[in-house]
Amino acid sequence: MEYLPNICFAVVLILGIGYFTKNVKKLIRNIKLGQDVDVSDKKPRRWKNMFKIALGQSKMVNRPVSGLLHIIVYIGFVIINIEILEIIVDGLFGTHRIGLKVFPTLIYGFLIGTFEVLAVLVFAAVILFWVRRNVIKLQRFWKSEMTSWPKSDANYILYFEMILMTLFLMMNAADVDFQATQTGNVISQYIAPWFSGLSESTLHFVERTAWWFHILGILVFLNYLYFSKHLHILLAFPNTFYAKLTPKGQFNNLEAVTKEVKLMMDPNIDPFAVPSEGTETDMPAKFGASDVQDLSWVQLLNAYTCTECGRCTSECPANQTGKKLSPRKIMMDTRDRLEEVSKNIDTNKGTFKEDGKQLLDDYISREELWACTTCSACVEACPVSIDPLSIILDMRRYLVMEQSAAPVELNNMMTNMENNGAPWPYNQMDRLNWKNE
Repeated sequence: MEYLPNICFAVVLILGIGYFTKNVKKLIRNIKLGQDVDVSDKKPRRWKNMFKIALGQSKMVNRPVSGLLHIIVYIGFVIINIEILEIIVDGLFGTHRIGLKVFPTLIYGFLIGTFEVLAVLVFAAVILFWVRRNVIKLQRFWKSEMTSWPKSDANYILYFEMILMTLFLMMNAADVDFQATQTGNVISQYIAPWFSGLSESTLHFVERTAWWFHILGILVFLNYLYFSKHLHILLAFPNTFYAKLTPKGQFNNLEAVTKEVKLMMDPNIDPFAVPSEGTETDMPAKFGASDVQDLSWVQLLNAYTCTECGRCTSECPANQTGKKLSPRKIMMDTRDRLEEVSKNIDTNKGTFKEDGKQLLDDYISREELWACTTCSACVEACPVSIDPLSIILDMRRYLVMEQSAAPVELNNMMTNMENNGAPWPYNQMDRLNWKNE
């Protein structure tokens, strides 16, 4: 019975980490459903972007208030959870505050004291986040795509963080041995008097209860991430590393089409000649994208990384003028469809079975796609380098090249380009008449 708590802790730890590992494997599998794309170039620049944007939070501070609050929560939560290492060692080996035996009292006290101050700052920042979202009701948090689940998901995380910070401070305040050291209890020393009338055994029970709920809460939080928009806590790093480095909005040319056009434009090539051996062009199975499997794995990584913060939508000129388009919804719909495909694969033992659905029309409407002005404001605004525009352009490409389903105005323009060499319905001989006016 002496080792029962340690055994229970080991079981809980293994189950928690095991379930997290299982979901990470599923996440990687889902992302790999996308088309392969080479993003191995310019690694120094990619590393720089990752450290600057994901670690340094450089794009968050474009909006100072939310940026500062986010930095406090981000840094505080990460640093405070360093103490998990001590909790794991204590839980597995039955020790109590092993850090006091490993580090000098002053150093250990400084570390815990820093954690306590950060815990209060995180708690205060989270409350302000909650007020901004639920009391002030900032417009970007209340768009049409922010249905009950996205709203609840954001609040659940805020509650999680408040509870975890409270449990951490309670654990320290009720720990008689820690309070006796008179070092590091910067905040908890003011909470300890709340328990002054309790017996030592009761205090021990309170401390152990807070200790257990704290580690259980962290494990639950860890496994909740897969189902939450807060998966960006982990994916922001690879997402900024693999982010697009070419100019924003630059349209990628299909190699097969480019070769065909060059052949058409070369006067020295007979268009009716049989291609010589080894020069045949591999045509893609599909032009553009109609479902998530047609997108690249980087775009699917983007979808999972989306923080649903709404900065992209709040900057979108189409959305601001009342159009149906919301870049945030594009990313949310892509993730939802990808999750639906994932469940389909799980149900059918590793193989996707056609379900009669696709990302285009069933999730994202054509009206949304054609409302985009391709200004790249959404890409510029995203704090973790997500590119909704690339998905919009790939789906437009499918509509134009596979279904010939471009809007009438665009079809007229392309016809004019073909016949007149310009977007306007003027004869080529009249193209320069404007100079005479």
